[in-house]
Amino acid sequence: MRQRLLGCTGLAVSAVALGAGHVGAPDQAEADVERLVHRALDLGVNLLDTARSYGASEERLGRALAGRRDAVVISTKVGYGVPGHADWTGPAVTLGVEDALRRLRTDRLDVVHLHSCPLETLRRGEVVAALEATVRAGKARVAAYSGEGDALEWAVRSGAFGSVQLSVNVCDQRALEGPVREARLRGLGVLAKRPLANAPWRFRERPTGHYAEVYWDRLRALRLDPRGLPLPELFARFAAHAPGVASILLGTASPAHLEEAVRAVEAGPLPPELTAALRDAFLRAGEGWIGQV
Repeated sequence: MRQRLLGCTGLAVSAVALGAGHVGAPDQAEADVERLVHRALDLGVNLLDTARSYGASEERLGRALAGRRDAVVISTKVGYGVPGHADWTGPAVTLGVEDALRRLRTDRLDVVHLHSCPLETLRRGEVVAALEATVRAGKARVAAYSGEGDALEWAVRSGAFGSVQLSVNVCDQRALEGPVREARLRGLGVLAKRPLANAPWRFRERPTGHYAEVYWDRLRALRLDPRGLPLPELFARFAAHAPGVASILLGTASPAHLEEAVRAVEAGPLPPELTAALRDAFLRAGEGWIGQV
């Protein structure tokens, strides 16, 4: 798996990362998590993305990485859910980092995101200052932001962050000519979440109430011609090779799905004419479509 620089952070990350949301699910077996993580490392996937809100994900990754911590770049998210402290306060960030260090069984975190923090809160400065303090203390290497919309645009321009995380996929291209382009020009790393758009092709009928619901509607509206490529490959290659994107975060509990994504991305960018057709389809059908949080 090829590695790319994450902006100007000094970190090198694999073009495909493991999104570890499913790893924290209550029905996920510990042995399966270990198998998934070890297979990811064997494939050359060195970036693991987790969050405080992903159930037991941090704890399970910490156990699965025993003896292999130095082989990976760990990304997590903080700012909320700390008992005794209001969300989006300095203590919620500081203690969130401390909890993540303990759960992940490590002495430092590589990338720490403020997770969908509202714009007004970012502007007040308390949570940004708390995150910057963890970087100065050596507990986090890169201060980052994960989110969409006005808050994302502010984060990119603020100078406070070294990396951002946002939705990028065939059905969610709005940020490519805005925040992604600007992040690239400013030397910020970009991590693309939801590269497969929550795989809406799995559903024969509209999946009401499911994460894929909005993307199911968008996919139908786009009326894509994949030109013989399987949709998972089409989506993975589009997002992973979008200018400015360092890594796509593939959320899965399946080693087979991870292997499939790695093979797809390693096949290289889509043909230029196909990429252009996908961009044109979005511009034609996607007026008013915003990035999905």
